[in-house]
Amino acid sequence: MTEPDLLKILLQDIAEADSATRMVAAVERLAQAQLEAGVPHLITALGYNNPGAAVAAVEGLISIGQPAVEPLLELLDGYNYGARAWGLRALAGIGDPQALDLLLDAAANDFALSVRRAAARGLGTLHWDELPPASIVPAQAKVVEVLVTVSQDHEWIVRYAAITGLQELAIASTVSHPDLTRQILLRFDRLVEIDDNLAVIARIWLAQKTIQTHIHEILSQQPILEQQISILHNNSNANDWQATLEKLYARKRQSQPYPEGDPHKFREVAAAIFRGE
Repeated sequence: MTEPDLLKILLQDIAEADSATRMVAAVERLAQAQLEAGVPHLITALGYNNPGAAVAAVEGLISIGQPAVEPLLELLDGYNYGARAWGLRALAGIGDPQALDLLLDAAANDFALSVRRAAARGLGTLHWDELPPASIVPAQAKVVEVLVTVSQDHEWIVRYAAITGLQELAIASTVSHPDLTRQILLRFDRLVEIDDNLAVIARIWLAQKTIQTHIHEILSQQPILEQQISILHNNSNANDWQATLEKLYARKRQSQPYPEGDPHKFREVAAAIFRGE
């Protein structure tokens, strides 16, 4: 069966669906087919007022990947905030940096909390390596600026999403831009002091712990540091990981630094800290 014939059958199934359950099943079949020609129809399904169908459509769009990005950017419903939120989830799942400006605007300015929430989460999942190298740091800095603002949103669920986005960005920039990671960690310290929602505070603690684990994983991959790391884990005085991170990112770069993004930069700073310098 040719793709056009298959698409025709799948769209007929959607047109003939006479219940919410059958609609979900029909959209799932279209999503599973992973037809590029089906992308506009999956985007249409985001606005059916059927959460199950929307979830299936989002999963289908993510599985299709990059070919779905431009149609999403062009066809995203500006009047249906539910469809916008689902569309942003799809863009976040794909992670194409083409969606950066849309996500920034939606996170900062959209009136719908579901849209702001989806955009804030999506800003942390972009594939930064798909940007030109010179554009990565400025783009990440812009994302941090917006997410820091969103972390003060009046809706706790949006603040929660902003923490998730900041966590993912901190992990992504640990080696390539450690100062940005430090900035995010400092922001988390401040948010713990000022936020009054227990769910948000718990999410901040989880983000801090996740970043800590990530940093230790990076350090454990460096043979030169294995002994120092072992000492760190066995030394109760060194278990204050927040203080360790503060030292790590407060270190000044050497007079002749490595190129931006070189892992040696991170490794040498860490080694100096564990030697107690």
